[in-house]
Amino acid sequence: MEIPSEWLWIVIVSFIVSFVLAFGIGANDVANSFGTSVGAKVLTLVQACILGTIFEIAGAVLIGYKVSDTIRKGIIDVRPYNGTEDLLLLGNLSALSGSCLWLMIATFLRLPVSATHSIVGATVGFSLVAKGADGVGWVKLGMIVASWFISPLASGIITTLLFMFVRKLILDKENQLKRGLILLPFFYGITICINAFSIFHDGSTLLHFNKIPLYGVFVLSIGLGVLTAVVVRLFVVPWQRKKIKNEVLAIKQEEGEGEGGEKKSLASGLDIEIVVPDPVEKLQAEGEASTKGHKLPAVDVINGNATNGSAGYAKATDTAKVFTDPEGRETLLGEKELDEKDDKKVEMDMQKGRDEIEDKPETKQLFSFLQILTAIFGSFAHGGNDVSNAIAPLVAVWMIAHEQSVAQKAPTPIWVLFYGGVGISVGLCVWGRRVIKTMGEDLSKITPSSGFCIEIGAAITVLVASKLGIPISTTHCKVGSIVTVGRVRSRSNVDWSLFRNIFIAWIVTLPASGAFSAVLMAIFKYAL
Repeated sequence: MEIPSEWLWIVIVSFIVSFVLAFGIGANDVANSFGTSVGAKVLTLVQACILGTIFEIAGAVLIGYKVSDTIRKGIIDVRPYNGTEDLLLLGNLSALSGSCLWLMIATFLRLPVSATHSIVGATVGFSLVAKGADGVGWVKLGMIVASWFISPLASGIITTLLFMFVRKLILDKENQLKRGLILLPFFYGITICINAFSIFHDGSTLLHFNKIPLYGVFVLSIGLGVLTAVVVRLFVVPWQRKKIKNEVLAIKQEEGEGEGGEKKSLASGLDIEIVVPDPVEKLQAEGEASTKGHKLPAVDVINGNATNGSAGYAKATDTAKVFTDPEGRETLLGEKELDEKDDKKVEMDMQKGRDEIEDKPETKQLFSFLQILTAIFGSFAHGGNDVSNAIAPLVAVWMIAHEQSVAQKAPTPIWVLFYGGVGISVGLCVWGRRVIKTMGEDLSKITPSSGFCIEIGAAITVLVASKLGIPISTTHCKVGSIVTVGRVRSRSNVDWSLFRNIFIAWIVTLPASGAFSAVLMAIFKYAL
């Protein structure tokens, strides 16, 4: 059927607002997939955008249909709208707009919130105005409220157990590389197995994954995991061993470490008294030298040698001191620089506690590609799950307008899924850096090993919960994992005030998006 002319403007505006909503989801929610990878420095922001674009769209097209069908017909009962299809059209437009407004506000404030909860709140908001409390799934809403606590707690527990396993077997050992290479096939195998199960089980009808029986899903998933582990053991481990050793050797040479591992003193050859530094201090005066009213050349550090350099000059009066930075390099400073260093000393001392459990260079290299792999799977799953938040109401508008019925019997069109995936990708590339910075850097310091545990722990939580029918948020899971692992790594490794603000935003998401949607629905209902 052709779209009635009086409904055409609703369809057009819905397409525009849906793209903006997808943009907001990309800017906010895709931080779930790549925030930890960018924060751990295993991916640049540009690389994250490229990979995100590819796998968000792929996930949206291949596995995005199912959640879309659930959201557009499962949150509210559409049967009361029989005979008032125009009201349901306006309601879905209100839901798109209300969710879009809230996501844009949250992204501007750099707060990671749940796009799923946002669209659910917006859908309930317009329904309350249009038809009252009838038809609203209050039990599902109650489960969503419970998920505010269940999601971060469950994901945090699973991730913490995994990180403690990694720390016990690798990070606490003197030879992290040897231990890590032994366990590398297992890590790759379990990563592939978990993600394969999430894709195959009750999967895409387009790819006929929905026809695979449960035992077949287990055989495929475990088989792929074992095959991956064997390939990694035979080919990847030897290659990684050689590659990492060469890179670590190059790093040590760049740092100016001699054969015995001792660094040359900056003050050698200078007429300055040097005091042996306290190894606990990260910034400490090593001695004094009077400038006697003339300019004293500042010093550059090049491979541990002292040179008169391009760094400028110390202040021409008073005192200059030699300082040792956290990596043992020494610098000659004047009074102004001393004041600046003193101001930063407290901050650096606080940072000391954030780095108690660190990856060695070889361990960083070992976990880097693993974290990229988990991020890619996370992006694929996110595209499949969260594209529905942007296009489910749009699909409803398109179906109702074409069929002139609230039943919406046809499946979600592939081209609409692609449209939503493109919108998400554009949002990630244009505005995604804001929330990525919050998730990857501001909330807690992340290393490749802890980032890998965060990705896998959150993925396991989401997978198990989705199969049990518990509506939990990927955002909440990732934040819970980041916070708990950060707390395990060091007592001062979590910005608790930021976590408080994020948690408040979670609570506000559902009523805020619902309120925006309800107001718009009231305007449409009584003005049109």
